Amino acid sequence: MPTHAFPRLLSEEKAVEAGRLGVVFFPAFDWAISATHPEREERLLYTRDQLQEEGLFDIPGISEYPPKFATRAQLARAHFCLPSVAAVSTESHLAAAGAAITAARLVMEKKESRAFSLARPPGHHAMRVVHGNRGFCNINNEAVMVEYIRDHWPRPDGRPLRVAIVDTDVHHGDGSQDIFWNDPHTLFISLHQDGRTLYPGTGFTQECGGPGALGRTINIPLPPETSDEGYLYAINNAVLPMLSQFNPDVVVNSAGQDNHFTDPLANMRLSAQGYAALNDALKPDIAVLEGGYAIRGALPYVNMGICLALAGLPYGDIREPDWDSGRLRQSDRTTSRIAAVCDEALGIFRKPPSRPVEGGEEDGYWVRRRRIFYDTDMLSENRIEGWRLCKDCSGLGRIETSSERVARSLCLLVPRHACPACRKEGMRLAESGRKHGRYAHVLVLDGDNPENDDSPEYQS
Repeated sequence: MPTHAFPRLLSEEKAVEAGRLGVVFFPAFDWAISATHPEREERLLYTRDQLQEEGLFDIPGISEYPPKFATRAQLARAHFCLPSVAAVSTESHLAAAGAAITAARLVMEKKESRAFSLARPPGHHAMRVVHGNRGFCNINNEAVMVEYIRDHWPRPDGRPLRVAIVDTDVHHGDGSQDIFWNDPHTLFISLHQDGRTLYPGTGFTQECGGPGALGRTINIPLPPETSDEGYLYAINNAVLPMLSQFNPDVVVNSAGQDNHFTDPLANMRLSAQGYAALNDALKPDIAVLEGGYAIRGALPYVNMGICLALAGLPYGDIREPDWDSGRLRQSDRTTSRIAAVCDEALGIFRKPPSRPVEGGEEDGYWVRRRRIFYDTDMLSENRIEGWRLCKDCSGLGRIETSSERVARSLCLLVPRHACPACRKEGMRLAESGRKHGRYAHVLVLDGDNPENDDSPEYQS
């Protein structure tokens, strides 16, 4: 059990102050990459003990909920899974994605003011195409949740629902970036340790979106040893101005906790107080757990801090056993670097470049060639992406992909609010691909028509 460094939270005064928060909890008891791997069931067991012992769920207005399992069809709304959804996911992945959906439903159905999905396995390294596990992730829980929200709560005025995802995991959210790269209606902001010093080695400011969504991907790479001060500076001076201008309908915090000063996989200096203050400033509608591997010394305290902040409760009493404000203070050089990166990122958001930094134009498509390494499953994916350059919508996505597991396959993404020309071209390419037998699989993901998505997962 963790050492308790703050008093029991339940009191009449604090109970009166509490807002309405739903906490969806799922520790995935039966899923682990290995018995000693950082991504294993113990990640959330100490958190569970502490939330109960400190009386969090005794506070009026804070409620715990179990997740409802996502269906494989719901996973296929966000991903092209090869050779199938069942081949690359387990029941624990259905539960983790289902926990995010459950959190979204609590907020969208107005049962709770905010919700926190405290579930694993994590997901923000899972890309649009999935051949296996990379960065401990198979299924992108936030992406599945966003598609669910858009399927069930379209705007009454017919305009696209605008979603902002602020990823505060220490690692660049390259999977979420990939999924929303050409989506002009999703603002994806990732604050992470500089990719020159940490996996996955991406997430630089110049990576700012596809040809139909320039300036809708924003990366804020922070230097190692960034502390509470630096994260809050980035939130207040870059993220909040972007959110104000973008004016989203829904704000999501992709709430990784591996930038804690005790985490074994990174080099940052964020504290539980910092996490709480970050969420207090950001005020997300929904938070979804990502990474975080200091099982005893960080996660119980960080998760408690996030819950209190989301509920509008005081969090000033939270202290980890090893917390030392002097030792965790960032240097003046780090502070200056953070200010410069935030200025650069805000400038890119307000005045994005005229073309993506990756790829080039070929025959009416914006094409980029990529090699994706699945570090957990030791797979290499070869991918050629083409995004139709269209003046009437964000453009049809055409992806040719193969790996050691799956022969060359064709994946076609008809975006939400697609124009008739892009929709027609997508259907033509699918028909041609099947007719000539060039591909092992031909999959179509139709953003506006889930019942027409061409995947065997939709037949159940």
